[in-house]
Amino acid sequence: MSLPKPTETSSAKILVVDDDGFMRMQLRVYLQKEGHRVELAENGQEALAKFAEIKPEVVLLDALMPVMDGFACCQALMDSYQNPSPLVLMITGLDDEASVDRAFEAGAIDYVTKPIHWAVLRQRVKRLLYQSRLQYQLESANQMLERLAKIDQLTQLANRRQLELFLDTEWSEAIREQYPFSVLLCDIDYFKNYNDYYGHQGGDSCLQKTAVALAKVVSRPKDLAARYGGEEFLIALPNTDLEGAVHIGEQIRREIAGLHIPHAQSAIADRVTLSIGCASTIPPHGSGWAQLVAKADKYLYQAKAEGRNRLVSGQLGEEPMG
Repeated sequence: MSLPKPTETSSAKILVVDDDGFMRMQLRVYLQKEGHRVELAENGQEALAKFAEIKPEVVLLDALMPVMDGFACCQALMDSYQNPSPLVLMITGLDDEASVDRAFEAGAIDYVTKPIHWAVLRQRVKRLLYQSRLQYQLESANQMLERLAKIDQLTQLANRRQLELFLDTEWSEAIREQYPFSVLLCDIDYFKNYNDYYGHQGGDSCLQKTAVALAKVVSRPKDLAARYGGEEFLIALPNTDLEGAVHIGEQIRREIAGLHIPHAQSAIADRVTLSIGCASTIPPHGSGWAQLVAKADKYLYQAKAEGRNRLVSGQLGEEPMG
């Protein structure tokens, strides 16, 4: 579970957990003077509920409390919230080696001892908030890298690697549930001629516009549009029969035609068009998705052989339909 985006160090949300009411008030007054927003809890169980509600950036946690002590509460927080873990500053009257080790083993980042030296507490909190910002930035960077690893940079569609992972997962589910699975393999007609005439920048623009059109039509959360390679795109349609896949394929062709992208070097039209191979099956046990994609590729080849700018479809193992 993700933690919240950190605020500036001058104004943070801090949860203070202590069974001593006077200590809670002291901590709240001091931290509020430092510009922080403070929430209070008086035992570990209450702290867990409050943490789930407000998602504080830092927890100041007393070690010894009734109901649930700080060590158990800290461990429970670490078990429930990971990557990044909560930032816990343990407050304890115990400064023996065993207690300090126990605090760190439970997941605390730092600790201060009672009676509290307020200047020390201020610096410890400031350091934890700085660490909170670094954690958030690292998590954001990792999420961005994970996203970049899944998409084709030019078209912003899924890349080949993500497509294959998707097909592995969804094909297995289709086998278990025995529902239909369809794929569309789309190719921009005479794209090499287009690239030669309009240049690579023009070709890239054409691919991007085509990708936007595909994403517009392929809008169900369960479906996936991916760049398959070069000017080819593959649409994976779990739980979609042949009729439904053909309907989506024809929608795509109409959407592309409606863009009116000029194509002076096409032998069949004055604008960009698509040829599509469509294959569908109910996956038999022990089968793989590669056979279905290969069949869609054969239908795509047939669509090109018959003059392009068309869709050829069929069930796996049956004759194609133009």
